[in-house]
Amino acid sequence: MFCHKLSSLLVLAALSLSSSGAAADNIRIGPPPPTPTRPVTDTLHGTVITDPYRWLEDQDAADTRAWLEAQTAHTDSILHSLPGRDERIERFEQLLRTDQITMPTQRGDRFFYYKREADQELYSIYMRDGLDGREILLLDPHALSDDLTTSVGFENISEDGRIMAYYIREGGADETVIRLMNVETGEDLPLKMPEDVYFGFAMTHDMSGIYYSRRMEAGSRVYYHKMGTSIDDDIVIFGQDYGPDKIIGCWITADGQYLIIGVSQGSSGSKDEIYYKDLASDGDIEVLVNDIEANFSAHSAGDMMLLETNWKAPNGRVLALDMKNPGRENWQELVSETESPIQSVGSGGGKIFINYLENMVSRVAVYNPDGAYIGDLPDPAPGSIYWVRGRWESPYVFYIFSSFHVPWTTYMYNVPKEEQIIWHQPDIPFDSEDFTVRQVWYESKDGTRVPMFLMHRKGLEKTGDNPVLLTAYGGFRASQTPSFSAYAATLAEKGGIYATPGIRGGGEFGEEWHRDGMLDKKQNTFDDFIAAAEWLIESGYTNPSRLAIRGGSNGGLLVGAAMTQRPDLYQAVICTYPLLDMLRYHKFLMGPYWISEYGSADDPGQFEYIYAYSPYHRVEEGTDYPAVLFISGDSDTRVDPMHARKMTALVQAATASKRPVLLKYDIKTGHSGGSPVSKTIMDMADAQGFLYWQLGIE
Repeated sequence: MFCHKLSSLLVLAALSLSSSGAAADNIRIGPPPPTPTRPVTDTLHGTVITDPYRWLEDQDAADTRAWLEAQTAHTDSILHSLPGRDERIERFEQLLRTDQITMPTQRGDRFFYYKREADQELYSIYMRDGLDGREILLLDPHALSDDLTTSVGFENISEDGRIMAYYIREGGADETVIRLMNVETGEDLPLKMPEDVYFGFAMTHDMSGIYYSRRMEAGSRVYYHKMGTSIDDDIVIFGQDYGPDKIIGCWITADGQYLIIGVSQGSSGSKDEIYYKDLASDGDIEVLVNDIEANFSAHSAGDMMLLETNWKAPNGRVLALDMKNPGRENWQELVSETESPIQSVGSGGGKIFINYLENMVSRVAVYNPDGAYIGDLPDPAPGSIYWVRGRWESPYVFYIFSSFHVPWTTYMYNVPKEEQIIWHQPDIPFDSEDFTVRQVWYESKDGTRVPMFLMHRKGLEKTGDNPVLLTAYGGFRASQTPSFSAYAATLAEKGGIYATPGIRGGGEFGEEWHRDGMLDKKQNTFDDFIAAAEWLIESGYTNPSRLAIRGGSNGGLLVGAAMTQRPDLYQAVICTYPLLDMLRYHKFLMGPYWISEYGSADDPGQFEYIYAYSPYHRVEEGTDYPAVLFISGDSDTRVDPMHARKMTALVQAATASKRPVLLKYDIKTGHSGGSPVSKTIMDMADAQGFLYWQLGIE
């Protein structure tokens, strides 16, 4: 449920502020299209629940399509007419249309990466033979669809760098088609994997076969495909005993000897299982660990296997083992638990890199294979470091750095020489010296201290009337760390404040912080977020007429709950690709994977606390709700867009305020993006226009 951030960008514009967000209430708009109610009544564990808009769950029904068409026309007529739209689009054009190159993946002496030139709409796949070798275009997606909503990416690359497994994605769906390409000839191999969600795709080193994990209706299954045979002849080798709430992945170690299979209890379960198969001897699938109530993830580092785990260590530690003697009695603790939680583990250049989070800021520690601490990876500034990775035998590791006021930059680190250079930095006309980022702490409802970052222009004065955008996530162990954001930058440029608290449910302070915001403790997440809004007001930064909140996916649930529990605190809400009907979320798309995080209304004990906060069931008629912009689309095959459809209809009917409740809905976009740059620019301009309209930013 994580969002792709390649399109995040900074926007500069010299615009003035009006004195009050109340100006938004004075703009006359027509009423939304009427939505008929067709009540469906259920009785869950003795509680009678009536759903007036159950019919909007049927995405393909003629009535739903007609309703969407009317809602889209209504929303577009408003957003497209807001003052400054042409200027916002023009400025986003200037800033987003820059040359972009992503972090490379190395195989042998070859480096594979994505690139989008300034005048292009989509990312293409490129390769270099050697760091300074000639750049070779492998795959250009621009000709694959007339509306430029078909994208490509590499799924995996053979160990010798000769075969690239790449995917084709239609719109923003999670499902993909996988093909194999001979990168030396540019021609595709005959194999074409069916469209589906894949959790792993691993080619054997001799290219005799492929192991892959595919989502099936009954649950994830690991298959083996023998090259040269029909896909219909593939055999299931693992997963038959697991249901649809388990996620099963697979990969092959760098030396090609072992297939590793991981089983997760949904997206954030408390227990992981790891199995392995010796490919050299074509041995049976053996258990590495499946009887410990803890999280485990395996990482290959030379001839060692590293286990990152919170077993007896809530903040994480790293164990080392020899796969030739993998018994638990032979496991050794390589890196002990510290006060800072581990975010990720990587390796390259013969070293191990552990990314810690210290008060929501990244610090990457470097270790020798024996666990001896060497030092820290150079940190360009307080911010976030992502995806430290390389090849064990190569001298190079790559990683991405970003902060609220620093664009996404890829670095290459020469391990033996301890030298850091920039692999790619987008040429964006932005001076980070104009802005400041600082951290504050506040108390939540139960007294828990919660950190929050504030980004704004240097020299900003607290007036009690500053426009503020408050955003967070609060779930699935995801940490809210400083990263480049177009919304942060534009608001800060215009004299506003961008606020991001590290609320419970995330991984900012380890597994205990996560568990304090999940299942029956999910209300803590909402309390932390509401307390952040109250603190911003009480501390003299802003007031409810100048405060907006934004969140997507699990963050959409967050702002939906905040809106229904404290509608008086906010002027506006932007709610994207959200979960909102929490009594039925698990019945749609990937919902079963999230039962480990939220619980299920089918369980009598869990029903009680889910029903208590479910945003769709907390909407009350006659309430003065904030202005709301719901954003979703047909191609969201992760969080069903029925949530946004039903909630739009319900809030439109219930609100007593004159503030707009709008649905921005697209048939192509989804959780995985799916928009060309030009469409992204227009969508960002419209969402930002809604925000400025409501906060009184002229």
